[in-house]
Amino acid sequence: MKRRDFLRLAAALPLSGTVGSVAFAAPAGGSRNLLVLVELKGGNDALNTVVPYADGTYRRLRSRIALDRDAVLKLTDTAALHPSLEKLVPLWQAKQLAIVQGVGYPQPNLSHFRSIEIWDTASKSEEYLDEGWLARAFAKSPSPAAFAADGVVVGAADMGPLTGAGRAIALTNPEQFLRNARLARDEAAESRNPSLAHILRVEREIVQSAEKLNAGRTFQAAFPTGAFGNAIRTAAQLAANPFGIAVIRVTLGGFDTHANQLGTHANLLRQLGEGLGALREALVEIGRWDTTVVATYSEFGRRPAENQSGGTDHGTSSVHLVMGGKVRGGMYGTPPRLDRLDGNGNLPFAVDFRSYYATFLDRWWGMDPAAVLQGRFDLLNILV
Repeated sequence: MKRRDFLRLAAALPLSGTVGSVAFAAPAGGSRNLLVLVELKGGNDALNTVVPYADGTYRRLRSRIALDRDAVLKLTDTAALHPSLEKLVPLWQAKQLAIVQGVGYPQPNLSHFRSIEIWDTASKSEEYLDEGWLARAFAKSPSPAAFAADGVVVGAADMGPLTGAGRAIALTNPEQFLRNARLARDEAAESRNPSLAHILRVEREIVQSAEKLNAGRTFQAAFPTGAFGNAIRTAAQLAANPFGIAVIRVTLGGFDTHANQLGTHANLLRQLGEGLGALREALVEIGRWDTTVVATYSEFGRRPAENQSGGTDHGTSSVHLVMGGKVRGGMYGTPPRLDRLDGNGNLPFAVDFRSYYATFLDRWWGMDPAAVLQGRFDLLNILV
């Protein structure tokens, strides 16, 4: 492959939002635990993910889409998992699955675009920030220079919380990216033309990063088929690279369940449960289960009451799942109080999403969350 062909293909692959932003930060030394973020795109329904099966109001609000009490996977006397999440039950039993209920923020915005922007930048609802919260974190505390990257986004073009990060890569097609990078590694000419020199420098950085990513490992663990299963397999391969990555982000879309929710949601949660179960097996296989935390997030939850189309509309707070060898399993946050909805029929939030982030920054990476989140937020006791 000639350089111009590689650059044409590389330009089609988002690299930290723009190719020109691949600029490696100063080394920090030491090591950094891995955080795998799983975005549930579209606004996941909390009440049919972690089901308040003993609450009569749940069935009154959802006469058509409430889950059968005998079908759910009971965790406590009041809460159960959706039956499609059966792959997560062993994690719960091993006390390596934390369930954080009531996660949201003040003055919630129910627009998909704006709300995920708030989540990605960790801003206040009325505040507009340019950088993702992880980009700010890495700017203040860079990953070790030997790391392949600060963060890798798998299977999506948008950088989300890595927007603006110095060493972040989006792999919409990891195999093609790595293949093209290998073919271009011998091209290293210099140029006195400043524009061309910049392109050549970026090209070298792309090749160097690609060589370190080394996403070619095979596993004994069986990964589910489909786009999300493929993304999870790639995430596991990236976690196995010998150089290190601080963050891997994968996305499962389709949670905007306004109509006919039951079947759609069951299928999405099945993909999620099977994917996370396979990821856990792979991380155990490579000895990274104790140095990895896997955490879900979503722009908002759904309304407690079903709508006339057998679905749910945009709501406020939601539930999120955190798993790993160093996770302190159990229920956190506040269970949904369906008898105490706000004036719009939504659940008030109990855990500020920035507390969720602050916990990873402080307890997982040993960073000062206040410097990144522009404020102090209570930490969750979900990590050993």
